[in-house]
Amino acid sequence: MNNESVDIYPVKGQCQCGQVTFSLKAAPKMVIACHCKECQKLSTSAFSITTIVEASNIEINGVLHDSSRVADSGSVNVGKFCPGCGNRIYQINPVAPEMIKFKAAGGLDNTSMIIPTMHVWTREKQTWFTIPEGVQQFEKQR
Repeated sequence: MNNESVDIYPVKGQCQCGQVTFSLKAAPKMVIACHCKECQKLSTSAFSITTIVEASNIEINGVLHDSSRVADSGSVNVGKFCPGCGNRIYQINPVAPEMIKFKAAGGLDNTSMIIPTMHVWTREKQTWFTIPEGVQQFEKQR
């Protein structure tokens, strides 16, 4: 994450169809690119971006539907998504609801602060993708 000016916050955004809106009130704690096969399926791309934010620093409006799965680590991930377009908005671990894994950062009106500072599950990454030099990387979940 770069040293973005606090002047950009709040940053507003929405899902693809506009039924769910959100406002990021402060800089994310962390921005992670996950290269696991599940995230490749979720994002229909080489990796997904997760911004870790404090629940108090994000406002989400609109009806959300739930899905849940147990990760390889044993952690439960509850995903919240828009019922209209299916965009995943965020995930939480029920034992740590104060931290949100915000998945819809690409829907923000300003994405300049969404720069991955860590890449995880790199053992499953697409061979053609090169992780920038100097960025933390882990073969599995950290």
